[in-house]
Amino acid sequence: MQIILKIIITSFLLLTSILANAKTDKITIGLDWFINPDHAPLIIAEQRGYFKELGLDVEMIEPADPNDPPKLVAAGKLDLAISYQPQLHIQVDQGLPVVRVGTLVSVPLNSLVVLENGPIKSISDLKGKKIGFSVGGFEEALLSGMLEKYNIKMTDVDLVNINFSLSPSLIAKKVDAVIGAFRNFELNQMDIVNHPGKAFYPEEHGVPSYEELIYISNIKNRNNPVFDKFFKAIQKATLTIINDPETTWKDFSTYRKGLDDELNKRAFKDTLSRFTLRPQAHDLKTYEEFANFLREKGIIKKNIKTITFAKP
Repeated sequence: MQIILKIIITSFLLLTSILANAKTDKITIGLDWFINPDHAPLIIAEQRGYFKELGLDVEMIEPADPNDPPKLVAAGKLDLAISYQPQLHIQVDQGLPVVRVGTLVSVPLNSLVVLENGPIKSISDLKGKKIGFSVGGFEEALLSGMLEKYNIKMTDVDLVNINFSLSPSLIAKKVDAVIGAFRNFELNQMDIVNHPGKAFYPEEHGVPSYEELIYISNIKNRNNPVFDKFFKAIQKATLTIINDPETTWKDFSTYRKGLDDELNKRAFKDTLSRFTLRPQAHDLKTYEEFANFLREKGIIKKNIKTITFAKP
């Protein structure tokens, strides 16, 4: 009996020691924007405990400037950042040591938006007009591709950096159009305040399809095994969202104050079909075609093998 008791006590102490020393892996991820339905898989993974189940402590950081997160990843100050495929091509061309390690939204969300009842009826009407943008480099890349189809040069328009203030700047007529407006967000935002917008989609106006939201890391960290656990949690959260949108909307909207409103509710619904179900899967061909497009437009100069910065 004493032997059995000793075995039980020893086993208990051993288990306690293992649990006490269980490693929790910390991941810091810079978001591309303030928290919104585009980030639902991350929020649901946090809310449902999927990160915790895999021993992850994930800190999500909202940027003061949407251009900052990739720079912080390159400097080793963030483990991951949510960024954009077009921006990745430009950053790599400029020598930034970053690489795509996963995908959040594998189809375009970006759009060129004008006031539905405003004077701009066609992209050809934008010559000599003011166009607002938030993220330098990649939004200009999309815009140049769209304008070129209508024989408009970038020098024919006045670009204005309006940071996060896309819809408000357009509604206030500080600019004539905005590039970088997400079709699942800004269009809903404008409709709610009775200033409906009209969207021109890049993929319908001369720009190849691309992955809108991707996860990037420093190239030195591209094979970090902790990322596999992170994406396992993200995949589980995404499937949960698709299978049960009503309950996961409640989880998302209660994550913090300010999320439970009509705009986020509409955007959440409009984003469901756009989340990638396999975040680590990848089609290199998409990246090669977009890189060729950017080179043809003179936006990037180098011919860098896609596989070096787009981890399959």
